[in-house]
Amino acid sequence: MRPLARFLVIVMAAGTGLAVGLMLLAPQVQAVLHAGDVGDTEDIAALSELSQNSLVYDRNGDLLAVLHAEENRSPVPLEKVPQHVVNAVLDVEDDRFWLHSGVNLRSALRALLTNVESGEIRQGGSTITQQLVKNALLTPEKSVDRKLKEAVLAVRLEEKLSKREILEQYLNIVYFGNGAYGVQAAAETYFNTDVDRLTPAQAALLAGILSNPVGYDPVKQPGSARARRDLALDRMVAHGHLSQSDADRLRNEPVPTQVFTPLPPPNDYFVEEVKQRLLDDERLGDTAQERYNAVFKGGLKITTTLDPEYQRLAELHRDRILKPSVTRGQFTSALISVQPSTGYVRAMVAGDDFANARYNLATQGRRQPGSSFKPFVLLAALAQGYGPNDTINGRSPCTFKIPGFLPYTPGNYEGSAGGTMSLTEATVKSVNCAYASLGANVGLEKVVAMAARLGLPKERLDAFPSISLGAEEATPLEMAGAYAAIANDGVFHPPTFVEEVADRRGKVLFSGPEKGRRAVSAQTARVATQVLRAVVERGTGTAARQRNRQVAGKTGTSQEWENAWFVGYTPQLATAVWMGSPVGNVSMKNVGGRKVTGGSYPAQIWGAYTAAVLGDEPAVSFPAPNPRLLPKARFIKDKYSSSRPRRSRSSTGPPSSAPSAPSDTSPPAQGEPARSPASTPSAPPATIDSAAPATPGPGPQ
Repeated sequence: MRPLARFLVIVMAAGTGLAVGLMLLAPQVQAVLHAGDVGDTEDIAALSELSQNSLVYDRNGDLLAVLHAEENRSPVPLEKVPQHVVNAVLDVEDDRFWLHSGVNLRSALRALLTNVESGEIRQGGSTITQQLVKNALLTPEKSVDRKLKEAVLAVRLEEKLSKREILEQYLNIVYFGNGAYGVQAAAETYFNTDVDRLTPAQAALLAGILSNPVGYDPVKQPGSARARRDLALDRMVAHGHLSQSDADRLRNEPVPTQVFTPLPPPNDYFVEEVKQRLLDDERLGDTAQERYNAVFKGGLKITTTLDPEYQRLAELHRDRILKPSVTRGQFTSALISVQPSTGYVRAMVAGDDFANARYNLATQGRRQPGSSFKPFVLLAALAQGYGPNDTINGRSPCTFKIPGFLPYTPGNYEGSAGGTMSLTEATVKSVNCAYASLGANVGLEKVVAMAARLGLPKERLDAFPSISLGAEEATPLEMAGAYAAIANDGVFHPPTFVEEVADRRGKVLFSGPEKGRRAVSAQTARVATQVLRAVVERGTGTAARQRNRQVAGKTGTSQEWENAWFVGYTPQLATAVWMGSPVGNVSMKNVGGRKVTGGSYPAQIWGAYTAAVLGDEPAVSFPAPNPRLLPKARFIKDKYSSSRPRRSRSSTGPPSSAPSAPSDTSPPAQGEPARSPASTPSAPPATIDSAAPATPGPGPQ
């Protein structure tokens, strides 16, 4: 068929189809043409609510990561887009953009003639405004229905928005291939630069990609991409936006051979924790889908609590102390720091290889804390009127017969005799028998309640006799948050990773720390701090001592040296350090030629890290407890210990008084309840005699 005849047939068919389409769509056309202000407003609002990347920053305002779903989009104002980029796009896609009213009839006719001449679809004829409507408000289907809606909405859009507003929206929504939506993302993806630094040749390449991002992909289809780029240069010459000599020179520039991901991906433990917590935060939406859309498509500005210098120093000193020759690739350490006054998490070392092991040892790694749990027992005792100078029997071996439980037999480090000692000395030397006795007499349920008030999940805490020695599991984050409350004069702030979240318009959705709540009285917290300072000064935690700086803390080691802890604090910072195997409970009886306890590598890491991060900050002293409120020292008479301890045949596991158990250990799950905890009677109140304190016996060495 000759071209003229083919043209007449197509025109007649198109006219007939259009007439039929108009008849069928008359109600829809009327609805669009006579749409009220509300409908128009909703359509235009939809353009501004397009998917946008959410940006994650550290506390200093430096970019940590970019969160986005399937669309990588970073909107920019039109003022930031160079004129040669605008010229290239308009010369290729819509050379009459500034003149038409949304639909370019001349362009549509030219496209029709070109398609007839070639016998195939070569040009689409859509204006920038029509493309914006199609991409933002309609589906990409090819039908008379969709094209009609596109044209009508384009005209309506031109009545509501200025040309510059339409062009800005278009440049921020159009797809350039390889996951890049918008001209800024395209500049980053193909040239690893910002849009305002694009050259004319680069602008021509991007403009050429628009009509077919797959066919003109410069990485996969370099020949087609180059030819298309050169065509764009010719268009720029034809419209007077580029000289012929410049165009000839620019043809020699190579096309990109790779795509870049210049924006930091969410590929570390801290950012992943932030992301997961925001997805659970109902302030961003009532449903999971709403929260997902907010985090990955909402264009949020997320300011986290991370201090990059703290993070760097945490990783540096952890790696310096735990060399490969020490760990043998089998053991690692987690560290997390919490600011006591706010609950802000300032640093987190949660694993060694996020790409292959995304399990977060700092927030998900629940392990037995050993004797680092003992401060909760101490606080429960102090809250009930006990004093740091009260004395207790810490003799080993020891057996406790608590109603509702099988006999429980812990033991002291290396079989130490223990003897009678003050609560301070029992804490300094981490005497297990003394603390098992204290927990039983204070009341195991009260110990659980105290730990829960300090942020440990109560549903994971069972009031078994072994809880006083740290047999129940906790995460480093939970332990750091609890100790931070002691440092904060007894006020607990839930640990948080996000300081502020603002929406795409800059409106702050929420900010600041979570509201603190009093967990214990200031006097109780100060007395506990006084005791825990002695642990660092002359007890099991001396490796964490700081020059000219007050430090309080406690060591912890679980059974068979499987987990080692040091949790400590200054008035400015609370930090938990855990060491163990990332795959589970593996004995560290011989690591680097020694048994790993909380007072070894964990305390060393804690001490080196704390000295580094607080080195330039002034030394701050802990507030002292009111001495007039301290009770007179008395002897705590134990009503549950057996004078002749023996191993119960019904108990599980080896006797925890075995010489292999370290002093800051949690014993095996021995002496579990003979009936369900719900039916176990609470321990009666402790009996306190007024007898003069006895001389403390020797503790572990």
